[in-house]
Amino acid sequence: MSIQLVIVVLYIFVLFGISLYVKKRTESSSGFLFAGRKLTTLLVATNIAGTAVGAASTIGVAENAFQSGIAAGWYNVAWAAGAVLMAMVAAGKYREMQCTTIPEFFERYYDKKGRLISVLGLITIQMVITSLQYLAGGAILSSLLPDIFSFQGGMVTSAIVFIGTTIIGGLWSSGLSNILSVTLIYIGVLISTVTIVSNQGGITAIAASLPATVDWFGPLGGLGLATIVGWFAVMMTQTITAQGPVQVACAAVDGAAAKKGFLWGALLIFPVGFLCAIMGVAARAAYPDIQATMALPQMIMGLDPVISGLTLAALWAADVSTACHILLGAGTLFSQDIYKRFINPEISDRRYTLVNRYAILGLGIVTLWLAFNAVGIVKTLLIGLSLTTAFTLVFLFTIFAPGLCRKNSAFYTTLAGMITLFVWQVYPPAQVFAHPIYMEWLVCLVTFLLVAVVDQKRIVLDDR
Repeated sequence: MSIQLVIVVLYIFVLFGISLYVKKRTESSSGFLFAGRKLTTLLVATNIAGTAVGAASTIGVAENAFQSGIAAGWYNVAWAAGAVLMAMVAAGKYREMQCTTIPEFFERYYDKKGRLISVLGLITIQMVITSLQYLAGGAILSSLLPDIFSFQGGMVTSAIVFIGTTIIGGLWSSGLSNILSVTLIYIGVLISTVTIVSNQGGITAIAASLPATVDWFGPLGGLGLATIVGWFAVMMTQTITAQGPVQVACAAVDGAAAKKGFLWGALLIFPVGFLCAIMGVAARAAYPDIQATMALPQMIMGLDPVISGLTLAALWAADVSTACHILLGAGTLFSQDIYKRFINPEISDRRYTLVNRYAILGLGIVTLWLAFNAVGIVKTLLIGLSLTTAFTLVFLFTIFAPGLCRKNSAFYTTLAGMITLFVWQVYPPAQVFAHPIYMEWLVCLVTFLLVAVVDQKRIVLDDR
């Protein structure tokens, strides 16, 4: 049995062990979905870092760096900026308002149709993100153990672990395992980056081996300023209203822990991207003809078996931490905002917890199917996350400019955001901006303000 296989199997046993250890704490819906609202600053920080540092922030960044240079690392800086914004603007407010989801927030201050349309949009986003974790999981396991896993087999195995640990342990499992996962990520990625650069003769030697068509080590690389600014716009938009960050904030022990946790989480998020980007560029120099998605796993497999096993287990840990949390968020949205709200409002808490577990299983299977049809990790993710623009805009106006909010604002702004993204995808002449996030903000803002003019029925704020 190879060292790499031993490390991966051991890690899987530890994950399931943590899930089984905390299972007794997840018998209630609050314990399963929100860790009993007992996450400390440390657990909030590692949870948001684990949510952020997944497929897109590791494999996806290396994939982009393989094509465009180390500027791909700005993706993680954008995520960190989003975490800081969440800390300063919304994390404490979510915890104090006792909200559980954005759709719940929408119905509380707007109307039922605003809740329904927002939950459909948010579930779609969660499923897109989860599917990309399977894609990266397949790339990692098939590189780590090619005699055991095909790319598709690696995706299926990843799905089984992601879904299984989430169903058993809920947010408690995600919270505690993220301490291990984030530690593994830092140790593995840092050691691998230093070793790879050293083995290839240093940054200067790597640069000399690269084609001159791209400014590989420049601040913008082959990406361009509009693309990088678009990343910041997307990530600073989505962290305020995507279910993953919202659920972490709601699970904090209090508002102060939520705010501090997101700030510390931001510090944990941003360095990993540039480390993975350096390895992606090194892969371009060493293996210019390989598939871009395989750039990072390919480089790591050339290292000492212990280092490579540890690092690829760490990258897989990044997938696990993100996928488990996002799957839990998708299950929460379905169970809370569709099943309990519209199908069975009188459901018992015990039965409701069981419905959440079934929802995670069902959504996990659907997202696995999506994974087999996904192309380009970061590109796909960023397009999906652009849809959070409408939710973030409505949230910000509700908190800071409620005088402009009308009962129909949430519904029509969200609908406009969905239509805009659909048109962007199916009608290329409409792509007049460098990234859909710019069009999303323009259309959603105009729609919100038009509703404020046309609709005379204002929302009513209270102290809930």
